[in-house]
Amino acid sequence: MAGYSDGNNRRELPLKPSARAGRSPKVATIADVAQLAGVSPMTVSRVINGEQNVRPGTREKVQAAVAELNYVPNQAARHLAGSEPIRIGMLYVDPGAGYLSEFLIGLLNKATLRHVQLVVQRCEAARVGDEKAAAEMIANGIDGLILPPPFCDSQPLFQLVTDTDTPAVVVSSGTPPEGVCAVGIDDYQAAYEMTRHLMSLGHHRLGYIIGDPSQSSSARRLAGFHAAMADAGLNIEEEEVVAQGMFTYRSGLDAAEALLSQERRPTAIFASNDDMAAATVAIAHRMGLDVPSDLTVVGFDDAPLATTIWPELTTVRQPIMEMAGAAVDLLVRHIRARRGGEPLPSEHQQMDFELVRRQSDAAPRLRPPLRRGAGTAS
Repeated sequence: MAGYSDGNNRRELPLKPSARAGRSPKVATIADVAQLAGVSPMTVSRVINGEQNVRPGTREKVQAAVAELNYVPNQAARHLAGSEPIRIGMLYVDPGAGYLSEFLIGLLNKATLRHVQLVVQRCEAARVGDEKAAAEMIANGIDGLILPPPFCDSQPLFQLVTDTDTPAVVVSSGTPPEGVCAVGIDDYQAAYEMTRHLMSLGHHRLGYIIGDPSQSSSARRLAGFHAAMADAGLNIEEEEVVAQGMFTYRSGLDAAEALLSQERRPTAIFASNDDMAAATVAIAHRMGLDVPSDLTVVGFDDAPLATTIWPELTTVRQPIMEMAGAAVDLLVRHIRARRGGEPLPSEHQQMDFELVRRQSDAAPRLRPPLRRGAGTAS
């Protein structure tokens, strides 16, 4: 109790419990709200910011937790976080690749919509000087990094963003290091479903063109391909023919030629991206094979190239532009949360893929045509 004197009697004034204890009452944080509502801090942030991609039931739980804890966001910090310009950086390589062109369009569209300054830096080759380029961006004041393939698998870059405490989003279906966010699709399941589709058409002798071995998506797609064959009871060693590619059109030409020069050539070829699938169609035509009557060819990505060649490619569509936009949204949200003094935990956002059927797949012929140069005995 505290007191004052009116001249004759000393009167006592009640103190608040916090004053009696000698400390201020605990101020609720976004983590407290998340724990009470049974959701992630990221979800709480979305509700507070009025974002629409939250289920009504979840929104109500968060709002109830906010009311119960009397949580008040730091408006001054939020205003400062939202008013300062945001600069994000991205490394890229091989600007001619179909995937990258789609990704850049999505990135630019979303950056414009969010009033974000975008800084892009080309590296001459993947992993050659990428840490130096990223370090220069960070030194020049960028607030976060977006790392598309192949930089999404760069351990030196992961170490750099960790050491410099720089927010980063990788565009990859793998599990990123702690503290790094990710946006991607399930490459394994996508390749599995495409392989099952080929087998449903009647194909059992399958060719597969592997992507760049340094990219984790290559291994996951190959694993999905193998799993589908195994689940169908096919002998992988007898029925599979694989060739190494590098996710480039040039490498696809070499890989397709190797596959189609086999004595017992495949009736269908699954290339692990559209650039290599387009190259396979070109080699098939050069060898006098009709696609899809003589050879089914399918790809992965649904890049613009898939609908600019003939026949148009059956492929796995991953929402490349949408993934780029989601990466910007995710990175901006984390940057603003940090500026507001309430950093968010890392998040892995998995997006849907789709099998898109066009004109490059069909059931196999009963008897595949002979390879060019082969003949029958007279």
